[in-house]
Amino acid sequence: MRVTVRLFAGLREVAGSDALVEEFASSDVTVETLRARLGEAHPKLGPYLSGVAIAVNEEYILEPGTRLHDGDTVALIPPISGGADTANETPKFLVTHAVLDPRPLRDAVMRPASGACVVFEGVVRDHHEGHAVVRLQYEAYEEMAVRQLEAVARETLAAFAAREVHDVGIHHRVGMLEVGETSLLVVVSAAHRQDAFEAALRAVDRVKETVPVWKKEWGPDGAQWQEGVQPKPAAS
Repeated sequence: MRVTVRLFAGLREVAGSDALVEEFASSDVTVETLRARLGEAHPKLGPYLSGVAIAVNEEYILEPGTRLHDGDTVALIPPISGGADTANETPKFLVTHAVLDPRPLRDAVMRPASGACVVFEGVVRDHHEGHAVVRLQYEAYEEMAVRQLEAVARETLAAFAAREVHDVGIHHRVGMLEVGETSLLVVVSAAHRQDAFEAALRAVDRVKETVPVWKKEWGPDGAQWQEGVQPKPAAS
C-alpha cells in the first residue's frame, strides 16, 4: 500500500521536499499509523507532527483511527495563517496569484433583493506585532483551499438561514504581496446592512480558522513563517 504525503510552508522546508511517498506492507493503515511512521522515518518532522491537522484527498480528517487506502494523498496541515460558479463569469471561490478586484465578485453575489453588500479587503500592512514588514508571501494548499472557501460560505449561509443573507463570495491571493496589496476578499450580499456586516465578519473569521493558507513575513532582517492557529474545519 502506498500513500503520498504533501508538505507545505515550514514543514516543506524542514523536510526539504514538498512530497513524501510512504509504503506499507499491510493494508490496515490509519492516519495515526502514518503519523507514527513519519516521526520514525523523518526525525526532523517529529517535533511538528503532534501540532498538524491531517487532510486526506483534500478533506480534513478528525478521527485518528480513520483508515487510509492505496493511492490516497495525505496532506500535513500546519497551523494556518490566517470551485467556480458556472452561472457567473467570475467564480465565487478562488485562490489565485492575480491581483484581486472586488467589483466582479460583488456583481457575482448580488441579487435583485439585495439592499446591502459588504466588501471586506484584507490588506498587507507595514508592521506586525511591533516590527516592520516589507512584504508577505502567501502559500496555500490550493485545491483544498478552494473547497474550504466554499464550505465557509455554506456554513455562513446556514448560520444566517433565518435572516435575509443572500450569497457569499471569497477570493484569496497567494504569492508575494507588497504592502498595500489585497490578500483576501470576502463579499456578502443581504437584504439589510446589519445582516451583511455580521455575516461578513463571521466568514472572515472562519477563513482565518479553516482555510489552509500560510504567510511568510519578510522584514528588514530576513523572513520567517508566521505562527498560526490549529485549523477548525468548516463542514464540507
